[in-house]
Amino acid sequence: MTEQHHYPWPDASATGVGSWPGEDPDEAVRTVLGELPDLPHLPELPARASRDMIGRTGGLLVDFPVEVQPSGWRVVDSPGRDVARATSLMSYDLDALAEHAHGFQGALKIQVAGPWTLAASIELRSGQRLVSDRGARRDLAESHLEGVLAHVADVRRRVPGARLLVQVDEPSLPAVLLGSLPTASGYGRLPAVDRVHVEGALRVLFEALDDAGAVPVAHCCSAGAPIDLMRRSGARALSLDALLLDRDHDEMVGTAVEAGVGLILGVVPSLDGTRADARPSPATARGPLRGGTGHPRRTPSARFPRMSDPAATVDPVRELWNRLGFTPDLLSRAVVTSPTCGLAGASPEHARAALDTARSGARVLRDEPRG
Repeated sequence: MTEQHHYPWPDASATGVGSWPGEDPDEAVRTVLGELPDLPHLPELPARASRDMIGRTGGLLVDFPVEVQPSGWRVVDSPGRDVARATSLMSYDLDALAEHAHGFQGALKIQVAGPWTLAASIELRSGQRLVSDRGARRDLAESHLEGVLAHVADVRRRVPGARLLVQVDEPSLPAVLLGSLPTASGYGRLPAVDRVHVEGALRVLFEALDDAGAVPVAHCCSAGAPIDLMRRSGARALSLDALLLDRDHDEMVGTAVEAGVGLILGVVPSLDGTRADARPSPATARGPLRGGTGHPRRTPSARFPRMSDPAATVDPVRELWNRLGFTPDLLSRAVVTSPTCGLAGASPEHARAALDTARSGARVLRDEPRG
């Protein structure tokens, strides 16, 4: 039965999506460990050069060099300074993690861009998106798999007491599946990739992570997140924007919960203020990626409850759970609360408040699951 499933985090946990404001890895790691003691994550600092989501994971690729061109990241013949810088900054991040997480025991989440978001964002030498070339997609997936596993091993050496959750960020997955990615000219659209191929590549990655003793987590906070596909691919947890889940998603979410898949649900606004026209900079937030490859951005608006009321913040989660009909005592075990997206575009004050609200909301799900 569902109640017998074991989840890879303590009850009433909260976490962050990944990105964080600023450029100081020591301060970022120290803050996240302090604010999220039950499920901290390795903070990403995209304000630094070459540290957007693509560059960060691009530095992990094995024998697949990329560099920044005026139009974005592109495959090149040999590694250059962009990848060298990304690799160096990752080392600084892991040094900070090793120092501040010394002796840490428990669940720890790290994040990497997924193979399909990379394929949708990196250009071939011709200028066309890599996702358009089946052979290049295969080579990228193999390089990505090798690099991610080496990264997992590196983190484990530095924090040996951690149980690693590896969040695979796939904001471009809906665009890949729907065939909505623009061509290099911008006048056309690339064909959709067959769902069998998409699912197969993710399954290989998730199975390898599972074999390495890590917990694969699929993250896509788009309204079109392919929940069933991510579950079938072997993700042990799904990270989604709770404010985008409605009754049309109930069956897919319910099937995942029945299968023992955990949920990381975004409930706290990731940006400051309430202006409906607020937008994070592409250089400092997770998307939108060049040419519309990213997911639609969520911004604080009247739809967001006041962060001072954690109970109101998690109402969408409690309403979802009531519709699904699962027992209330399962809620705080199966669900982790988080901001709706990365926090790189927020002020440091808002970022800390967002994590505090997520943590308070998790306690509400434990103590008042029915609302």
